[in-house]
Amino acid sequence: MAGTPYRINYFINIRHLRAKCVCPLFLCVTVVLFILHQYTISSGYFTAMKKCTLPPGETLLPQDHIDNSLDLWSRWDVQTCTSWRAPIMWNEMFEKAIYDQYHVEKDTSVALTVFAVGRYLEVYLKEFLTSAERHFMVGLPVDYYIFTDAPHNVPTVQLAPGRTLRAIPVKRYERWQDISMMRMKAITEAIDNLISTRNQYVFCMDVDQVFVGPFGSEALGDSVALLHAYFYKSSVTEYTYDRNPKSVAYMNDGDYYYHAAVFGGTWQNVRNITESCHRGIKTDKVNDVEALWHDESHLNKYFWLHKPSKVLSPEYLWASEIGFSYEIHVRRMIWAEKHYGVLRD
Repeated sequence: MAGTPYRINYFINIRHLRAKCVCPLFLCVTVVLFILHQYTISSGYFTAMKKCTLPPGETLLPQDHIDNSLDLWSRWDVQTCTSWRAPIMWNEMFEKAIYDQYHVEKDTSVALTVFAVGRYLEVYLKEFLTSAERHFMVGLPVDYYIFTDAPHNVPTVQLAPGRTLRAIPVKRYERWQDISMMRMKAITEAIDNLISTRNQYVFCMDVDQVFVGPFGSEALGDSVALLHAYFYKSSVTEYTYDRNPKSVAYMNDGDYYYHAAVFGGTWQNVRNITESCHRGIKTDKVNDVEALWHDESHLNKYFWLHKPSKVLSPEYLWASEIGFSYEIHVRRMIWAEKHYGVLRD
């Protein structure tokens, strides 16, 4: 073929040219990554995370507890267990099917409580519920308990079989801080009157967030806390604990900073959490004190004194404005866009 030698020379030249281009490009990328690595270490923004100190082959819990199926050493880049041997849940550590089968066999039912008061109902509730139907505890019975000052405005959402929704009337307070703090009392009463007879587990969540990935049965546990996305790499001195000694929520030391937007556990443990936080809030009010971050400050104090049995990583509630973080392999829920100027007026 007349054109064959030309084509061979052409491809040889192209390959040679690509090799010349690729090598400098590889070197450039390597240098940039090295500079970024050095910057993130020196800047302190990406601090080195602790690691699980449990020796390989040793189980977290005695006997055949479901959490012993976790592969704590599948993630070298993050801390996968606490000093008190509670798992910190990250993607790739668990087999979803193992947890789902376990809870189906146990006939597990989950309550999800959420407050939608004032404009929060119209702005956030429908998307919260529709996204929960796609991603929250799929395959398990779920009862939604919507605490609201406008039960007649709760949106209609198509629910999967075995899932229900109930609106619970609550008083609307003038200040959003009071709404936030008084939810602890309302949840305690709902557990006593409704949840304890229907559901083994409870999750309590804020309404201004959206499920974007599977939030499944692996998250269930006796008592469950969530690492705050903004503080999971910070030192204790940077945690925004309430450091006022006059408050019941006062803390000068702690393990982690937990986000009150998500917490849960068995109904018995969640009742202990909400009742204790409500009691602390009431004591502060008598003493004319208000904790720095309201119910979240009291929640952190509770989990400092009563260690959670399971900790959820920031994958379970990520703030997109933080940007890229190499250890976040999947986002299960994200903060919705905040409109505090309007919503908290």
